[in-house]
Amino acid sequence: MKKLKILIADDHPLFRHGVKTLFMTTPEIEVVGEATSGEEVIQLAQKLEPDVILMDLRMPGCNGIEATREIMKDNPNTQILILTMFQDDHSVFAAMKAGAKGYVLKDAEKDDLLNAIKTVGNGGAIFSPGIASRMIDYFSMARPAAPKEAFPDLTEREREVLYLMADGLNNSGIAAKLNISGKTVSNYVTNILNKLQVADREEAIELVKESRLGREDED
Repeated sequence: MKKLKILIADDHPLFRHGVKTLFMTTPEIEVVGEATSGEEVIQLAQKLEPDVILMDLRMPGCNGIEATREIMKDNPNTQILILTMFQDDHSVFAAMKAGAKGYVLKDAEKDDLLNAIKTVGNGGAIFSPGIASRMIDYFSMARPAAPKEAFPDLTEREREVLYLMADGLNNSGIAAKLNISGKTVSNYVTNILNKLQVADREEAIELVKESRLGREDED
């Protein structure tokens, strides 16, 4: 029986240890490496060529969404299973757009996680039951519904920067508009992308467009 080669990407050592311990009793799965940041998992994916990567969303450096996107460019045969505690719509659909084939929560039962890994490793797609149900609702709508309170995880300044991005300003333009340094703007942009769990400015701007369209429908 061919073993599925697994790469674990998570910055919490206790979680990685727990997952590895689980796989020790599963003969058809072999852990070939561990990564603790987005940059590291991108490098190890190229080096180790795993069958499946268990990808956390929030890690130091680039987030799991961005890492997924980069890996899929150079390693299309590697399947990515998101394993996280975050189940908001933004994270789920950003992961799908980046190329992930599955999305499972960290509190999943042992057998459910193993089944997800095998399914994704064999070319299938799988999602936690609650997430799958929301996906059906999402795609049954004419377009995604914008939240009533847009981007509550962002600070007031971060929202200000986000809306200026959506209005077409680059970092220099935002810095001049807000009378802050370009480095400060860059830090805000990084925080915004991480909090919204999107890969780049374009995806963040698309969320703003959806939000504004949703408010127009309510008026």
